[in-house]
Amino acid sequence: MQIYRVGGAVRDKLLNYPCHENDWVVVGSSPEEMVALDYRPVGQDFPVFIDPRSGEEYALARTERKSGIGYGGFTFHTSPDISLEDDLIRRDLTINAMAEADDGTIIDPYGGQQDLNDKILRHVSAAFAEDPLRVLRVARFASRYAHLGFTVAPETLQLMKAIVDRGEMTALVAERVWKETQRALCERSPDVFIETLRSCGALAILLPEVEALFGIEQRADFHPEIDTGIHTLMALQQSVLLTDKATIRFTVLVHDLGKAITPKDILPRHTGHEARGLPLVKQVCDRLKVPNQHRQLAMVVTEYHLMCHKSLEFKPEWLLKLLTVIGALKSAEKLDDFLLCCMADAKGRKGLEMQEYAPNRYLREAREAAIAVQVTDLVASGIKGADIGTHLKQRQIEALSEFKQHYQP
Repeated sequence: MQIYRVGGAVRDKLLNYPCHENDWVVVGSSPEEMVALDYRPVGQDFPVFIDPRSGEEYALARTERKSGIGYGGFTFHTSPDISLEDDLIRRDLTINAMAEADDGTIIDPYGGQQDLNDKILRHVSAAFAEDPLRVLRVARFASRYAHLGFTVAPETLQLMKAIVDRGEMTALVAERVWKETQRALCERSPDVFIETLRSCGALAILLPEVEALFGIEQRADFHPEIDTGIHTLMALQQSVLLTDKATIRFTVLVHDLGKAITPKDILPRHTGHEARGLPLVKQVCDRLKVPNQHRQLAMVVTEYHLMCHKSLEFKPEWLLKLLTVIGALKSAEKLDDFLLCCMADAKGRKGLEMQEYAPNRYLREAREAAIAVQVTDLVASGIKGADIGTHLKQRQIEALSEFKQHYQP
């Protein structure tokens, strides 16, 4: 029985890249021996065991055979005579098909170290094309390591296209697509995830609403980059500079979906794209089973981001309405998230990346003025019942009117 550290932990150690998880492969053992050694069995598809001392997972070396459609269509086989090399060859990329022995020796039968040095994401074997989930994984790794100069090998991209062309992407369950997408959104270059999926045709299958943005023109005076898809990628890049929250990055990705269905006769204007985008955002969230927190922020930003951009022009009544509908009066965090999304949108334009976003400070200070009006003061003055809400709103409007008179940009 021999135990090896494998996969991402080995890859990231060689890259000097942060890694917080270990994957282990056990060669020359059996389920019975693992249980006898107090490892706790988990999983149904193949034997995986938890070390009760560390809580880490140990998988018996295994081979696999394609037996159906999709990433779950495999038959797994484990046996004490399966070698480490047999186990590693079933993995997706050469940089993930390395192992480390307990003395630190690197076992690299498929050229992973050379591909690390060459900054190439390359498949291990032709079996790569049997698993559609690998399309998403490669795109995610591209987004993680793009800043280091990594690119997808042309021959690997061809296999990814072949998977898409066979229609296997539709076999992926929503939860798995969302899991990989969310993880990619949290990487250093989530825009590369979108670009990689687009380059192999998978984006049109998994996120057709985002794919449809590419080639849609915008007014050059507002969007020097012209193309709505390019703007979306640029806004996504800006979101990375502002926050690591997946809720915000997802929202930035989908905030302009309505522009893809703007009537052609009004292009390059996009009047009304906010309202047109709401059903599309809901459609994406429903299909991928996106968490409610992401959905709620995406819907609010889609509907009101243009109002945010123009908020300095609003009369006090409309300013109060904006603060109310985005939930800012009840939650400073909701305002923070909303503003970060709108800021990424405003900065995600060619040549305007460094501009100051005036609504950021303006709406924060407007909120402070509005919440300074206290219900307890109204009650103390003798106002009761339904009249409290009416008077609260009026005094908040008055407070915002005074705020606007004294505000210095």
